[in-house]
Amino acid sequence: MTKLKSLVLGSAAGLIAIGGAQAADLPVKAKAVEYVKVCSLYGAGFYYIPGTDTCIKIGGAIRLDTAFGGSTYDVPFWQGGAGGAGAFTQDYFVTRERINLTTDTRTATEYGVVRTYANIQFDFLQNRESIAGGYTEVDYAFIQFAGFTFGKAVSQFDPQWALSKPYISSGFNAGSNNATGIPQIAYTASFGNGVSGTISLENASPYRNAGLWNTDTQIIGPFGATAPGYGTVSNNFAGNAYGGNHIPDVVGNLRLDQAWGTLHFGAAMHAITPTFYATAAGAAGNASLGHADDSYGFAVTGAVEFKNLPTGAGDTLKLEASYAKGAAKYIFGGTTDTIGGGRYAKANANSIGFGYVLDGVYQNNGQIIQSEAWQVSAFYEHYWNPAWRTSVFGNYSHISYGDGNALMLAAFQAGRNNTGGVLSPGTTGNFDLGLAQIGTRTAWTPVQNLTLSAQFTYSRIEQNLNGTYTGPVTGRATPVGGYTLSNQNAYNGSVQILRSF
Repeated sequence: MTKLKSLVLGSAAGLIAIGGAQAADLPVKAKAVEYVKVCSLYGAGFYYIPGTDTCIKIGGAIRLDTAFGGSTYDVPFWQGGAGGAGAFTQDYFVTRERINLTTDTRTATEYGVVRTYANIQFDFLQNRESIAGGYTEVDYAFIQFAGFTFGKAVSQFDPQWALSKPYISSGFNAGSNNATGIPQIAYTASFGNGVSGTISLENASPYRNAGLWNTDTQIIGPFGATAPGYGTVSNNFAGNAYGGNHIPDVVGNLRLDQAWGTLHFGAAMHAITPTFYATAAGAAGNASLGHADDSYGFAVTGAVEFKNLPTGAGDTLKLEASYAKGAAKYIFGGTTDTIGGGRYAKANANSIGFGYVLDGVYQNNGQIIQSEAWQVSAFYEHYWNPAWRTSVFGNYSHISYGDGNALMLAAFQAGRNNTGGVLSPGTTGNFDLGLAQIGTRTAWTPVQNLTLSAQFTYSRIEQNLNGTYTGPVTGRATPVGGYTLSNQNAYNGSVQILRSF
């Protein structure tokens, strides 16, 4: 019994000694767990990156689109191809699936807030991708510091509500509309009471170079095939005589932000750089022959937004008007170059209407004759209740070529286009072009951040040529005597499901 008692007591003492040794090895104080903290300085959704004083917000969306009677991005069938020709081989509908991811960081410093923002898209487009393909695009990527903006952001020419226009389609003409941002260096000064001004240097390619035509060479025909354009090479169409990007566009604005709405005035200087004169009609340029002088165009815009109208809470009215000389893409903006590459063309039965959006035209040994363009846009949105809203919007855009019309008419009568189509010798009028559009969208938000919407758009090409055109039109047999030149109508619609987070 005594031996058993000694054994038990000895074991207990040993355990106590071992426990004491282990306790001595533990840190005096365990490190506190570092939890993620909400950052309320910059609005909902921000939190502190652990271990830093930087706040971050991660967001995005999944967007599903289907277009009817139009091409990708819900662009009307008015830019040639099987759709513009009304051919049997056209797609009756086009689908797109998009995943959108955004990051927004803010850090308070002695110079003010340092901000970074990125918006990345992962897209899958019908007839562009393989079964499990897709592509990535970077819409916005910029840094803001001490009043400066560096990187890919909304052009300073555009009003502050440029990305909140109440429609689905990015193919709707609405003036300057760079929905995927423009690389820039900008400085913004605030003067108090909601007044600010910005000056920026912006990369003109690909959004701002509308194209040039040396009329001694061939241009893309009304229904001529196009090389890959939007997203690859700036306005990559047959006959584009643009040279390189030599200097950036200089852009400035003045704006007013108030509770009732916003007011915006913008202006831009745009450089037009031609390639070399041609050795012969249809031949490539030759450095030994020289080139036309660089030309400088400009654009101006004015826009106003009215919020919370008497018609209902949340209702808005947006108005914008712009003018450009030698800077046509400040008027005909957006992603409408996805197929046409500077050209609009629509056929119906035995008639067609077509025209071009160019910064200017010239001929061998001549100088650039700049185009003139203008547009007016309006957007009204009404909330029936918090879940339902309807918008109505319209635009008229016009471009004219002045003395350049005679060069363009002569070139087409000589068949200087990549399909060899010709205007009849008796054709009169000019290549001035007007595009009119009106549309409506209704959106339903059954739960927060989930929106289902449907849109319908009517579009019209108003051309100013009188006569006939003889040349190939996709999927159609050329009628005897050619196609009568006349105005053309287009109708298209789209539906969308958008889940934001």
